[in-house]
Amino acid sequence: MVAHLLRLKLLLLRNSLRRSTAQLIGVILGGLYGLGVLSFLVVGLVLLGRADVELIRTVLVVGGSAAVLGWIIIPIAATGIDMTLDPARFVTFAIPMRQLIAGLVLGGLLGIPGVVTLIAALAQVTTWIRYPAAALAALVCGLVAVLLCVVASRLVTTAVSSMTGSRRFKDVNGIVAFIPLIFLGPIIGGVTAGFQNSPGFAASLADVLAWTPLGALWAAPADIAAGDPALAVVRFLIGVLTLALFLVLWSRTLRNALVTPPYNAVAKRAGGKIGWFGRFPATPAGAVAARALTYWFRDPRYFASLVVIPFLAVILYFSGGGSEGAFAFLGPTTAFLLAWSIAADISYDNTAFSLHVSTGVKGRDDRLGRAAALLVFALPVTLVFTVLPLLITGRAEDLPVMLGLSIGVLLTGAGLSSVVSARYTYNVPLPGESAFKTPPGTSFTMFAVQMVGWLVLLLLALPEITLTIVYFVTGQAVFGWLTLLAGVVLGVILLVVGIRTGGRWYDRRAPELLLSVAANR
Repeated sequence: MVAHLLRLKLLLLRNSLRRSTAQLIGVILGGLYGLGVLSFLVVGLVLLGRADVELIRTVLVVGGSAAVLGWIIIPIAATGIDMTLDPARFVTFAIPMRQLIAGLVLGGLLGIPGVVTLIAALAQVTTWIRYPAAALAALVCGLVAVLLCVVASRLVTTAVSSMTGSRRFKDVNGIVAFIPLIFLGPIIGGVTAGFQNSPGFAASLADVLAWTPLGALWAAPADIAAGDPALAVVRFLIGVLTLALFLVLWSRTLRNALVTPPYNAVAKRAGGKIGWFGRFPATPAGAVAARALTYWFRDPRYFASLVVIPFLAVILYFSGGGSEGAFAFLGPTTAFLLAWSIAADISYDNTAFSLHVSTGVKGRDDRLGRAAALLVFALPVTLVFTVLPLLITGRAEDLPVMLGLSIGVLLTGAGLSSVVSARYTYNVPLPGESAFKTPPGTSFTMFAVQMVGWLVLLLLALPEITLTIVYFVTGQAVFGWLTLLAGVVLGVILLVVGIRTGGRWYDRRAPELLLSVAANR
């Protein structure tokens, strides 16, 4: 049965390449890329054998841990990779579980990532060629590590297979896939700084990884070469027990996936449960606020903005040099981004905006409802992101000035966005599309509206910005309290003015707005 599964895998791959020229070209290019990477790895591992034991151990443990982690993370960010032998296809076949698992594991090696990982793991034997016992251990540990990579990858893929039929999972998964890209710069910068500032950083990192399932198997041969076989046995047992645990978990999730195939989930709500509509006043503005807040947490185009906000702290921390610089301005930066997020609210409504026009919602109620929905979560988030960085970095004396700047920017920006979204519309991703899609014909209009809008927002917040600059230049606490007062008072005034002005424009242009968003498709 195992051999039959492997032949089936090769047959499906061959037929897919015959059916699609583009896929054949992609496989060829991927094979050439994999061959280049493999050549680099093999030559590097051979040359590494001339180094001392400690350096060999550090390189292999860090590199091997990265390989195992990659096999685990990639299926989460891009589900469906190499699903030629999708377990769901075997639902109607009575294949014994052990034979099915063995076939799926070996089938997972029949691909560019599997071949590259396997050959690289075998090539590390040449690295330990000066230590015969360590070379033999490297052969055994390398094969177990490769099995761990494949089993971990299959475990993750099978575990999420039951959720892939859910639209919500697809939307969230599409957003989560961008999180590694968001962190890529800070991670690379942090690791690079660690290597530059501390000569022993890599060795310390390897010491930690060697006691985890990620690096234990790669560290065992080094322990034997260093004359500590007992420690090597302990690390080998960590890897083997992890592999056994993953096999048990995979067997259970696979059995559940075969018995309960994926389905399109349908949310059910008990009678009388009307969500946010039951928590807002029964007024036109309250209904608009409930509808807008529902979209904030259920529409992936809105939710994508919220997902990025928590990671803003990490980005500013690394880019601002830790506790100094940009990290202290996390609150105002968050307020700026959240406030401007409703500047295209009507554009995101698309044809659903007809509901507002047909029911005769007044402009003031529409503007007030959308601004209230934003402030429900934006105000607490802004306050937390303003206070925590200052407390963490020991700069509590700056709380009044930073709170004033953050609150002022948030309220002023919400008022300005209430005007902009009632006056200008442009193409945005349609409902159901990816939040990161760039529709055609948006570049100039969107750029012009955003650039001018940001400039106007900075001008409207100029009193708070000026007082903040004066505070940091003079160090006088009174200017911090003046900033707080100005931020609250001017922010509230400009919010009210923006809602009323935007409401008047809305009343005059509601039909034109509906025609405009209906044409933005």
